[in-house]
Amino acid sequence: MTVLAVLSTGRPALDPLDLALVRGEAVFEALRTYGGHPFRLDAHLARLAASARAIELPLADGLEDLVARAVDAASGGDLVLRLICTKGPEGAAPGSAEGGPAAFAICTDLPASFEEERRRGLRLVLLTTATDPLLRAAAPWLLAGVKTISYATNMAAQRTARSRGADDAILVGLGGELLEAPTATLWWRVGNTLHTPSLDLGILAGITRAVLLDLAPTLGLKVLEGVFTAEDLATADEAFLSSSTRELMPVVEVDGALIADGHPGPATGDLHSALRHLATVPT
Repeated sequence: MTVLAVLSTGRPALDPLDLALVRGEAVFEALRTYGGHPFRLDAHLARLAASARAIELPLADGLEDLVARAVDAASGGDLVLRLICTKGPEGAAPGSAEGGPAAFAICTDLPASFEEERRRGLRLVLLTTATDPLLRAAAPWLLAGVKTISYATNMAAQRTARSRGADDAILVGLGGELLEAPTATLWWRVGNTLHTPSLDLGILAGITRAVLLDLAPTLGLKVLEGVFTAEDLATADEAFLSSSTRELMPVVEVDGALIADGHPGPATGDLHSALRHLATVPT
């Protein structure tokens, strides 16, 4: 099932000259709905606005109403919701006859593969980005941590991982710094401490990442954010990825080496249950 809602503009849904198509200048958010309720929508809209500012994209009004229309049209339920905002044709002012920024909300079913992957755990490979992440984070024109639709390199990384017999990749900086997966945040546990790469490395500020930072102490877990390498990950008692659409996904192998005993770990399950409870139980 796919359901699309578009802000009314009085013109075709997407102009062929929209800069989203010709130059990849658009921003987006992907999140889950639980029982028809978008989880952490305010946080996603705030990140969308920050991404839009980074590429000088004026956001249209009415995005919350657009989301509500898409969810209602999909009859609620547990879905993947994507909100995409484009720049429009080059030089077109908002509201002009030439057309300006456009916005779309798209609801789709959750992939059936998620639960099977969660049950068995993911196999990952390390892939270098051949960049210095600290220098990249200090260069705003490189759009570090900005969520644009220009995901071609991310998808290429996932294809490369699958060609090597893995499920996904961990991107690594020029100095061996662990960064993130192409569409998720990396975590691992040593004892009662969770480790995750620092946002100072220019990685995406994940919405689920922020939720887990709050949930971890309630489960007796400390969190250490910093600069880590594969040698740090090799000492893990368990590891997992987090994202808004996939929630928590256990990691059982990296570059052919097992993480601990090669099975999903207990803290991952506890955190996932706490996340589900937060998302689905009314407060």
